[in-house]
Amino acid sequence: MSNTIHKTRGIVLKCVKYGDTSLVASIYTELFGLQSYIIKGVRKTSKKGLNNANYFLPAAILELQVYHNEQKQLQFLKEYQWHYLYNNIFYDVIKNAVAVFSVELLQHSIKQPETNIDLYEFIENSLIGIDKAESKVTANFPLYFSLNLGKILGFGIEGNYSIDNCILDLQEGYYCNTRPHHSYFIENNLAAITSTILSCETLNKLENILLNKNTRRQLIDFYNQYFALHITNFSELRSVEVLKEVLE
Repeated sequence: MSNTIHKTRGIVLKCVKYGDTSLVASIYTELFGLQSYIIKGVRKTSKKGLNNANYFLPAAILELQVYHNEQKQLQFLKEYQWHYLYNNIFYDVIKNAVAVFSVELLQHSIKQPETNIDLYEFIENSLIGIDKAESKVTANFPLYFSLNLGKILGFGIEGNYSIDNCILDLQEGYYCNTRPHHSYFIENNLAAITSTILSCETLNKLENILLNKNTRRQLIDFYNQYFALHITNFSELRSVEVLKEVLE
């Protein structure tokens, strides 16, 4: 089975150098979920002056031919090419910060290599969507991505904001009418905004949610806290501070 070659799409989450010219890439694949691949010689500059390591920047969406052996933690990658080549994410400071945040959130949230095609499609469609999106959508995207990722991973928020249920209990993951006996909750305007974001069926709907910089910063912190409450050993995201600085 180790010599069987499979074709799959994959989204690069992280890379580390391996030897003098190679990389080990953490890639979320359509067929196999989260996998680690050795890519040999990819950091070597070719005669044409090309360095193929650029294919493995965080958030890159690739068409892959891979060897897969379920008994091994480290797989081998045979061929790769672009599935979607970004027009903006690698070059636009704000969109790059948003994409890097999203990818880091995935790194901290996905622990096991199970296949989840719905999750793969959500990630790919979200990244392509943000590459094409207008600035108002881009600014709200981290909030949308966080809430919907939680839903797909099995700890989505239940219920909706109302005058009677104006408190969102982050520990239990639902709207309620009384403050819980712990400090992990948001209420009133922030709880209402969260409900509005959850109701957005497409990215384009985000342009209608007008928020200021301070509100976005508060919600990003609350949503990260929400992930920490529901994912074991969820550590602080290094990309958050950069994201907060660039978002208007």
